Amino acid sequence: MAGMRIEDYALIGDTQTAALVGRDGSIDWLCLPRFDSNACFAALLGDAGNGRWLLAPEGAARRTTRRYRGDSLVLETTFATADGTVRVVDCMPPREDELGLVRVVEGVHGRVRMRSELVIRFDYGRSIPWVRRLDGVLSAVAGPDALVLDTPVHTHGEGFTTVSSFEVAAGERVPFLLEWHPSHRRWSGRRRDALAELAATQAWWDQWVRRCTYRGPWRDAVVRSLVTLKALTFEPTGGIVAAPTTSLPEDLGGVRNWDYRFCWLRDATFTLDALMAAGYEAEAVAWRDWLLRAVAGHPADLQIMYGVAGERLLPEVELAWLGGYEGSRPVRVGNAAVEQFQLDVYGEVMDALHQARDIGVEPGGPAWEVQRALMDFLESHWRDPDEGLWEVRAGPRHFTHSKVMAWVAADRAVKAVERFGLPGPRDRWAALRDTIHADVCARGYDADRQTFTQAYDRPGLDAALLLIPQVGFLPPDDPRVLGTVAAIERELCDGGLVHRYAVDRAVDGLGGTEGAFLACTFWLADAYALTGRRDEAVATFERLLDLRNDVGLLSEQYDPATRRQLGNFPQAFSHVPLVNSAQNLSAGGGPAQRRRDGRGGAGGRAASRPGG
Repeated sequence: MAGMRIEDYALIGDTQTAALVGRDGSIDWLCLPRFDSNACFAALLGDAGNGRWLLAPEGAARRTTRRYRGDSLVLETTFATADGTVRVVDCMPPREDELGLVRVVEGVHGRVRMRSELVIRFDYGRSIPWVRRLDGVLSAVAGPDALVLDTPVHTHGEGFTTVSSFEVAAGERVPFLLEWHPSHRRWSGRRRDALAELAATQAWWDQWVRRCTYRGPWRDAVVRSLVTLKALTFEPTGGIVAAPTTSLPEDLGGVRNWDYRFCWLRDATFTLDALMAAGYEAEAVAWRDWLLRAVAGHPADLQIMYGVAGERLLPEVELAWLGGYEGSRPVRVGNAAVEQFQLDVYGEVMDALHQARDIGVEPGGPAWEVQRALMDFLESHWRDPDEGLWEVRAGPRHFTHSKVMAWVAADRAVKAVERFGLPGPRDRWAALRDTIHADVCARGYDADRQTFTQAYDRPGLDAALLLIPQVGFLPPDDPRVLGTVAAIERELCDGGLVHRYAVDRAVDGLGGTEGAFLACTFWLADAYALTGRRDEAVATFERLLDLRNDVGLLSEQYDPATRRQLGNFPQAFSHVPLVNSAQNLSAGGGPAQRRRDGRGGAGGRAASRPGG
């Protein structure tokens, strides 16, 4: 993993957990048996002696290329050496029982000597397992986890590492299958056919991709993003994690390292839009059902994020024994932001459930009762300061975006009564909508600079303000919207890429710097499209497509100075807006247009012009 950039990794997954495969043939990250469980491969976040699985030619490769097979999540890495060419094919078969990791070495031409080095370390590298032969396979056990390695290649131990050397000639295929099971259960003894598993995985993804209805000019990019989102889905519950990794840094060598292996509520509307617009209703329904289960309870206890099954306790812990990616410490598991009050999530939940009704995915069960309870809470607490969507750690304040999303909550509640005949105090909610709108325009807008600001009575900018026309708070041609877009172009753009805000310890309570935020740059492309600047919208969107790695993946951020991806990888909050922006720029419009159409209502339109 020496010298491996974040973008040097590719994703494989089985819709329950995922692994990262480096272009050098090493799997350096894998959690068992789900995204937010303990890692058995964690070399990505520590020393090379940590858990990893290298499968590559013994000598130096002259050239390495890789690709996904078609639109699947079956990864091919091809090594050209002095003696010939060999291909390593990696996948994780989607299935309901024990996790499986399949690696197949294929000889292309010549004869190449290969080496496998399997280092299993459970508990994020802290536990060395007990390894033994069992019924013809290799078994590794520590604590609650057990792994079984099944391969026809002879293996032996060297310094707590399982190694093997073998040759592969043109036309030969050498399989490896690593399978997890709970350590308190004896291995089933079932010998799976790795080659059959590989073929079945390819067929599974081919069938899934055929459901995609997007036929626009950027179909390849959209499909790759949708496949990535599907891979980040925890199939048993429908939850979608923000990323499969923890502590990949936003600032190389710095402290901005967070655990993203959880489900954020604010992703709900964007994700529903992306899935439904592309024809994936079943996934949208599963995500909506996860959302309803997760938020059940007293509205005062609503969290910004939950575990993949809706868990609420996600304490943040620092793993002192890990050196971190390129020295970026501390390495964290869990996320203390779960304890924050973030007002905007009430609007996101209300909007997501309203969008579901609008596009024909009727929320079932107690959805409306949940929404009414959220509105009861919001009526009493929308004036409270909060930590905002960027989860700052410098204390709460009155973030403008948060207040806008409180307006969204009231607006969608009114629309639910008007459009769908649901019972509720329509007039009271409409009055609340008007009050919030007037408050935002009075306190969150700087008339001298002609821009909305990050927080009330503070001059800083915030890229989240680009969402104001998308949510219907103001129309795209409103001078205040145009002025805000211009201000963000002047003050937050770097080479056409958007920073979420001007990083400062006084703003977020953290030191260091960070890269441009990719989701915010997609929002700028959407803002351009909504305000009639289509050519600039397309140019911005295609600039973002150029930042994807060689297999089409994006992390959270990008550093224009070093030309490197930053943050957890791959990032759902980058791939979701890619899908939505492609729809927005394609014939017929997309989620940005649908989300804002008819959303202004009396509250928004009455005050939609200066002086209103």
